[in-house]
Amino acid sequence: MTAKKTLRLNAQDNVVVAIADLPAGSPVEGEIAALARIPRGHKVASRPISRGEPIRKFGQVIGFASGDIQPGEWVHEKNVTIGDDFERDYAFAADAKPAEGLQPGEVPAFFQGFRRGDGRAGTRNYIGILSSVNCSATVVDYVADEINRSGILADYPGIDGVVPLPHGQGCGMAGKGEAFDILARTQWGYASHPNFAAVLLIGLGCEVFQIPRMKDTYGIVEGDHFQSLTIQEIGGTRKAVEAGVARIRDMLPFAARSVREPISAAELVLALQCGGSDGYSGLTANPALGVAADMLVRQGGTTILSETPEIYGAEHLLTRRAESVEVGQKIVDLIHWWEDYTKRNGGEMNNNPSPGNKAGGLTTILEKSLGAVAKGGNSTLRGVYRYAERIDRKGFVYMDTPGYDPVAATGQVAGGANMLCFTTGRGSAYGCKPVPSIKLATNSQLFARMPDDMDINCGDIIEGVSLEEKGREIFETILAVASGKPTKSEELGYGRNEFVPWQIGAVM
Repeated sequence: MTAKKTLRLNAQDNVVVAIADLPAGSPVEGEIAALARIPRGHKVASRPISRGEPIRKFGQVIGFASGDIQPGEWVHEKNVTIGDDFERDYAFAADAKPAEGLQPGEVPAFFQGFRRGDGRAGTRNYIGILSSVNCSATVVDYVADEINRSGILADYPGIDGVVPLPHGQGCGMAGKGEAFDILARTQWGYASHPNFAAVLLIGLGCEVFQIPRMKDTYGIVEGDHFQSLTIQEIGGTRKAVEAGVARIRDMLPFAARSVREPISAAELVLALQCGGSDGYSGLTANPALGVAADMLVRQGGTTILSETPEIYGAEHLLTRRAESVEVGQKIVDLIHWWEDYTKRNGGEMNNNPSPGNKAGGLTTILEKSLGAVAKGGNSTLRGVYRYAERIDRKGFVYMDTPGYDPVAATGQVAGGANMLCFTTGRGSAYGCKPVPSIKLATNSQLFARMPDDMDINCGDIIEGVSLEEKGREIFETILAVASGKPTKSEELGYGRNEFVPWQIGAVM
């Protein structure tokens, strides 16, 4: 029997997806044959589509025909436009469910984690070095390099490492307003993150983002878990590096006292990310991650969906699941903010997908968003948060972030995520210290091509593995990694350069 080479996702769809390269003349569906070569992961018309008619995939509108499309024709940029004149039925809270609990046959899950002084749970035991401003970034790097070169970490096998997290902001900005508040929340979120046993914050001294102000704002009292210094006050670069190294050496015994213990999976906070998406993302890895996310929510845990530009056109699927009209309206308000934000900056929402996304089969942001939302599973939406805001609710929640993966993940981690799952179809190279990032390949070809970067192959879903089976595999991997199993990105050493706070507003 000839293996099926196309996939219909919904009875209402007027396109099907090629799950193998289709040469011209290849059977598509019924008596329809491909009119030209159709690349793997791309769409092909399964019936005539008239100019202006909606194009449907997943049973949802992903765009409109810019001209008449014949059965068997490749459906992509040349004949699809995004349009904005279709109605979204927000149906606020229509599909909200009571608090999700364990299903019959499910048992409480646990991981081996670190209990912190504030009661939260960590999955790693790092010491972090933050810079308050880009002007202190070099000193931050020098301190970390000196500690790593010294070999002293070999004496503390229970410490996962010393992580320098420099960034490009902290000055040339207003000392109040949205941009300053975002940076402050991000810095405090990392400084107090449960995957850090202790943190050293290094500043220059004259920057806009003042360390004493941050300490006053968040009620920070320095001690074993948090220290700070400034280059100007301590006497310059060399003395700042020497002092920083001495502070870290003093922190090591304190950090080493932390040991893993059994902790309920209810204390896992899972960031959901996708990057380098392709035509398989919404078919395999994203919905499988959604199954795992629902499993974690039933355990009492928390999952965070983000990347507001990448839910555009699919936001109605979230508003229906909101626990209240108020929660659902926050999603709509975010969409309106982003429409205005992109317009003010000379862009549009359909600037996303990227060229790589389009090469992988995604045509419009509406299509990409439908697949991206699948990462959030089917749980009720319990809350909507600003970028880097501390997550204080259990269950499935949403955080406003850009679609750019390092910036989005930085916000989620600052909000308290202690685990991260990242789906990719093109092969995003990414890691996220202090939080382990599990990479999920959407297709088997990618998994075989980049074996050192990918943790789980979701391409076998196309070959017959069920979403439920793959979701269970992802969930069990989350527990294992939370308990200390290294991810591929950790083995490669990713995470030093992936701390990227959202820079918004004027640079002065």
